[in-house]
Amino acid sequence: MAMLSPKVMDVAPLIGYKLMLSFDTGEQRIFDVTPYISGDWFGKLKDEVFFNTVRIVGNTIEWADGQDIAPHELYEDSVLAQITEPKI
Repeated sequence: MAMLSPKVMDVAPLIGYKLMLSFDTGEQRIFDVTPYISGDWFGKLKDEVFFNTVRIVGNTIEWADGQDIAPHELYEDSVLAQITEPKI
């Protein structure tokens, strides 16, 4: 039986065509969109202003013209963000 992918709760565009994703598991993961940016459809993401239109739609993310990436890819192909705790 296949497990459902964790749900994306928040998305923030980062420099270098990366996304900071927050999941309902409490994890923050970084997804590199670079491999997807080609052709007429996903090629639009090369425009930084357009790339920054990313938002949550349902259980995944989507850009202004409807480009999206499957939720399981967002989770499985992302890396855990290295968050450093502030020093006291």
